[in-house]
Amino acid sequence: MHGLINRSIQCFLRDTYGVPLWAAVARRAELGFDSFEAMLTYDMAQTEAVIAAAVHLLDRPRETLLEDLGTYLVSHPNVDALRRLLRFGGVTFVDFLHSLEDLPGRGRLALPDLELPTLVVTNHTAEYFTLRCWSPLPGIGHVFLGLLRAMADDYGALVLLEYQGFAQGSEEVSIHLLESRFASGRRFELAARAG
Repeated sequence: MHGLINRSIQCFLRDTYGVPLWAAVARRAELGFDSFEAMLTYDMAQTEAVIAAAVHLLDRPRETLLEDLGTYLVSHPNVDALRRLLRFGGVTFVDFLHSLEDLPGRGRLALPDLELPTLVVTNHTAEYFTLRCWSPLPGIGHVFLGLLRAMADDYGALVLLEYQGFAQGSEEVSIHLLESRFASGRRFELAARAG
């Protein structure tokens, strides 16, 4: 697993639950180090050990923890760069949904060895969509459930999201767009602000 992904999990746990919790997770996972390096590659077993340790220490279901990770990736100020990358997907939430399939390619423009989940969005009607995710990380659909919920808020859209489970090698999330302009959404400018 790419170090950037592991580092994101580390930052989520540290920023949400504190440095002592992250230290306890690293010990319980038997990493042998206290911080992931973003540009290295790690064995998938280490990623799984970190998630399992966090689930145990926080006494939270894996699905809930992964959904919270997805929300963190979009909503926390420390990871605003990812939010900006995602917002380049379009002016509306529907535009954003249609751009998700391009996300792995956009990620590889910045980091050629970054392997993001393969994503396929199916547009059933103007209001109903399905997102299918292929990844070696079990539960990636829950990460995208949290990410989609946070992005809907970011765009000001009202959506109903539901994790549909694992089938044919992928995880599936159903998306029902109730209202595209439910709220004003968060401010977004093409250029990042200085300072």
